[in-house]
Amino acid sequence: MAYSVASLARLIEEFEKMPGVGKKSAQRMAYYVLNLPQEEAERFAEAITDAHSKIHQCSVCCNLTENDKCSICSDPRRDFSAICVVEDFRDVLAIERTHEYDGTYHVLHGAISPMNGVGPDQLTVKQLLARIDGSVQEVIMATNPTVEGEATAMYLSKLLNPLGVKVTRLAYGVPVGADLEYADEVTLSRALEGRRVI
Repeated sequence: MAYSVASLARLIEEFEKMPGVGKKSAQRMAYYVLNLPQEEAERFAEAITDAHSKIHQCSVCCNLTENDKCSICSDPRRDFSAICVVEDFRDVLAIERTHEYDGTYHVLHGAISPMNGVGPDQLTVKQLLARIDGSVQEVIMATNPTVEGEATAMYLSKLLNPLGVKVTRLAYGVPVGADLEYADEVTLSRALEGRRVI
């Protein structure tokens, strides 16, 4: 019979569920948490439960927030005539790091992927369409340059073009097959500057 401590094994299993975390990394994280002083371990646990209970989607752009509207949608200095459509909230952070874009965002929470059972109804497409009024002049498709991201951008452009809004796509400064969250600021800046109509 192998040696095992049930609560430690459970902690390792939970860390292993995280994306990109293998068994060895999960073990390291579990031992790190186990060695924390009681007070720090409680703060760590509280941070997780706090984040889980307080963070929800922005009522406007579907980004993450603790309030009704996120800090971007609440900022009167933003250009509300432009909406940058991204797949994930981490993409918002990546574009914000460039300091090149002062418009608003819309987070889809994924991309159309029939192979994975993700259709337009599983994304925040209806919320995006509801935002298109006379004040929105440009929608920038900043979905990832993958097959799914391209399909999503094309699908959305077909819905948006008849509404009289200019639809553009990020230029290919971002490598095909890469996720926006991993692109550097210079690459993203060039991609934003070179966006094109689709």
